Amino acid sequence: MRYFTHLALASGACLALPAAPLHAADAPWPARPITIVVTYPPGGGADLMARLIAPALGRELGQTVVVENRPGAGGQIGASYVAKAAPDGYTLMVDASSYAVNPSLYPRLPYDPAKAFRAIGVLARYPNVLVANPSFGASNVKDVLAMARQKPGTVAYASSGNGSAQHLSGVLFEQRANVDLLHVPYKGGGPAMTDVIAGQVPLFFANVASSLQHIKAGKLRPLAVTSDTRTSALPSVPTMQEAGVAGYEVYEWNAAFLPSATPDAVVPKLSDALHKVMGSPEIKQRVAELGGEVVAAPPAEAARFIDAQTRKWAKVIKDGNVKPE
Repeated sequence: MRYFTHLALASGACLALPAAPLHAADAPWPARPITIVVTYPPGGGADLMARLIAPALGRELGQTVVVENRPGAGGQIGASYVAKAAPDGYTLMVDASSYAVNPSLYPRLPYDPAKAFRAIGVLARYPNVLVANPSFGASNVKDVLAMARQKPGTVAYASSGNGSAQHLSGVLFEQRANVDLLHVPYKGGGPAMTDVIAGQVPLFFANVASSLQHIKAGKLRPLAVTSDTRTSALPSVPTMQEAGVAGYEVYEWNAAFLPSATPDAVVPKLSDALHKVMGSPEIKQRVAELGGEVVAAPPAEAARFIDAQTRKWAKVIKDGNVKPE
């Protein structure tokens, strides 16, 4: 009798086993913490954006949202990790504008951007600003163009590396203005900025947020912003188009992505939560202080924007024969 009692109990336990996974599968999303994977190191623009929105996003969703940095290879390391993550809505990626550059810059990515991810929102965009060392002879963009045309290939600009946003800003400037500059790549934006301030290199297409304090201190002279309208952070500085370079527009931006197989039911919930977070006065003010503007584009609009950016930079890279380091 004792044997049959144990057998019955064991059978009952076995029959009950499937109930736990079924219950877990039926649990409404989100039922546990969400991880935002940032494809760049701590302290950069993408990291700043992720850490800015994480607490507010957690409050909207009723779950903890943690930020995890997986930098390397121009964003490829983190993107590859997210591409292989479980498509359950618990792994989110915040990337930068390099997302639209890498497919043309690197012939063999460890993932296919068109198949691996689905964009759920463009969060914010930031213009660059062409800055000069104060001792440099050019006080505006027209002066730079005149110098570049007088001595092609001698007017130098620094960048944070081949294929970086700063480098491509310079390549597009050359293409739109029909001039030839001298590109001086560095291992990161910090060293590039340092040498421009020291006068080693005269020009830099700098990020507004990182250069603002140096501009206000008089260590850098702003010549033009790369946006289509003036930025509130530097209201007296003209746009590149106002300065005489027609058709010139460059933004660095941050967007959020999920693995492509994430269930359709999850996407609008996460997108709506992001939209609410980005629309808050606190987030808008902080982004404006950094020289940017909130976009908060929903999934369909975000996908169109990113596709247009990918096609734009593919042409710039091809025409400029840009190669990675």
